[in-house]
Amino acid sequence: MWAVRRPSPHPHPSGPPFNALAARRLRAALGMGPEHVAHGMRVSYGLPYVSTDLVIAWERGVASPAAAELTALAGVLWCSPGDLIGRPRTLREHRIARGAAPQDVARAVGVALPAYLRMEETDDWRGTDRQSAALADVLGLALPDFVAVTGREGKLADLLSSAVSTRWQAYVRPVAKVAPLDRRVLENVLQVLHQDYQGHMAATLGWGGGHGDSSAAGRDFLDRIVENFWAAVEKHP
Repeated sequence: MWAVRRPSPHPHPSGPPFNALAARRLRAALGMGPEHVAHGMRVSYGLPYVSTDLVIAWERGVASPAAAELTALAGVLWCSPGDLIGRPRTLREHRIARGAAPQDVARAVGVALPAYLRMEETDDWRGTDRQSAALADVLGLALPDFVAVTGREGKLADLLSSAVSTRWQAYVRPVAKVAPLDRRVLENVLQVLHQDYQGHMAATLGWGGGHGDSSAAGRDFLDRIVENFWAAVEKHP
């Protein structure tokens, strides 16, 4: 007899970032009650332990569905798994949001399934440039997500930090290798970030702050350098 896997009463630590409000709104829009959702998951998706109380716990954020439960919940609510999660962060979360099976992604990018699953589990993408391009295509990754998922965000942060604190012109090509953008766009963005960083440093001193205040302002800017970079790219005409 098959053992029934029972979910943890706490948010699932390895599950994707669940959007409880979206689940509640989608259910209400369909005119369904939590009991109807639970029944559908039990009958149509073979999850006999899903109860009305568990669905309510998901919708209240007390618990979060695991990957298989999220897929079933999306099926019952007639939506894609991506509609039920927050912004994906990891390779696994992007795959789940796309509604793709791991074997399909592995085949599309030309990686053996066990190797692909190890990269998901360790959050350490080791594909070639060609495989990385195929990954971006199959998962529909935007450039910021592609950089993060392929493990390039740390290197990008280091390059950007050096660019804004020294001569930004010397970092156009290295940054382009990590985040392939149009050269003109990249030059303008790096120049803007350089000016912003130097402005933060100068303004703090100009307001009568000491070197400690200036250093704190600079550190805060550098701590958010990747976020600032993508925001500047998005604002670029």
